[in-house]
Amino acid sequence: MITEAIILAGGFGTRLQKVVSELPKPMAPINGRPFLEYQLNYLSNYGIKRVIFSVGYLSETISDYFGNNFNGIEIDYAYEKNPLGTGGGILNAFHKSKTDEVVVLNGDTLFEIDINDFYQQHFANNSLFSLALRELDSVDRYGSVITKDSIINKFAEKGEFKGKGVINGGVYIINKEFFEKANLPMKFSMEKDVFEKLLTNFDFYGFPFSNYFLDIGIPEDYNRAQDEFKKLKY
Repeated sequence: MITEAIILAGGFGTRLQKVVSELPKPMAPINGRPFLEYQLNYLSNYGIKRVIFSVGYLSETISDYFGNNFNGIEIDYAYEKNPLGTGGGILNAFHKSKTDEVVVLNGDTLFEIDINDFYQQHFANNSLFSLALRELDSVDRYGSVITKDSIINKFAEKGEFKGKGVINGGVYIINKEFFEKANLPMKFSMEKDVFEKLLTNFDFYGFPFSNYFLDIGIPEDYNRAQDEFKKLKY
């Protein structure tokens, strides 16, 4: 069972500035509650006991609201004095982790997978780095992920493949051993420096899910969340 999570909550939210100003994107209000509150309640449902927020821009907005405990979850903060990239933010937060493996989520996306099921597949394959993949009837608009026997063979560019497939859902389980072996700098991109450059060095596992998925990063989807999140049970 996995009990610790990292949430990447340092984004500027530039595409949402027209509808949400002076707030970090993960604190955007959905029906009067910040997006991160929904994420924490979701994680609590799957036995997550501790969350590390990777924060930067307007971090005090998050820490003032959630403090060090929310809904029974212990909360800690890993601060980025300067932007560390999509991978560096995870590595920086890992320095505060108390377990050997954590589940990592983007602070602007809700992907309602069964975390226990995801972890069981991760564990059964002795994986150091697993990705939750979102099944789509059409991947035309996205970069897609190609797997064989659950091992990722390729991260394809947008438009390279059409029709039914899977995309990176932005939820990962990562073992500390991966970072120990990868020898990455403090500032790096998960997409460019890990998925593109290290695919031949490590086995990255991808497991498909069809659960509810919404990224609030653009105004249209943020507005969708106002209605769709009313159906959530938390």
